[in-house]
Amino acid sequence: MKETHRIKNIGWLRAAVLGANDGIVSTASLILGVAAAHSAHGNVVLAGVAGLVAGAMSMATGEYVSVYSQADTERAALAEERNELTQDYLGEKRELAAIYVRRGLNLQLAREVADKLMEHDALGAHARDELGISSLSTARPLQAAIASALSFSAGAALPLVVAALVPENHLIVWVAAAGLFALAFLGGLAASAGGARILPGVVRVTFWSALAMAVTSAVGTLFAGTA
Repeated sequence: MKETHRIKNIGWLRAAVLGANDGIVSTASLILGVAAAHSAHGNVVLAGVAGLVAGAMSMATGEYVSVYSQADTERAALAEERNELTQDYLGEKRELAAIYVRRGLNLQLAREVADKLMEHDALGAHARDELGISSLSTARPLQAAIASALSFSAGAALPLVVAALVPENHLIVWVAAAGLFALAFLGGLAASAGGARILPGVVRVTFWSALAMAVTSAVGTLFAGTA
């Protein structure tokens, strides 16, 4: 029976949670700050739309550049390893065996394992055991960018829809409450999917998100008082 481990979720989970969390926090904070400055309801909604579009593009661009840099580094390391295998195959085999010895195998068994693995896929064996590059950790820039943009947009849509639908005099309370509730749910979901404790995840994301919203609202109130 094939085992499944939650660590396989880390790649997509990281981008999705980060994007949705940023979408809710940044858009809700932006809406609250503009609303606290006593702006017209239409201007508040417009600011939220602009925040959604700008944030989604920023997340996609930043994630793509970051992950592409990682991918470039991985390709360069693999190219270097491929060259070393061509120039000194036996030396690379000894190097791989030494890695297995450090992990607890005796020298004879380590040499046998290194022989078998390198016969099957020499570059793959060194990529995995020497460089730490595997199919689970391989950088995928476009996938990460799309996931970040979509998850940010999904998160940002919540406070934006609330701001568009609720009356102006109740906007701040409803946007803040809806945003914090969604963030608490998201924190718990992320913790559960990753196999971590749920309550600390909920408390952590709710506290820092509430702080971000409070600071932005305070800034908006300050500007309203000096306008």
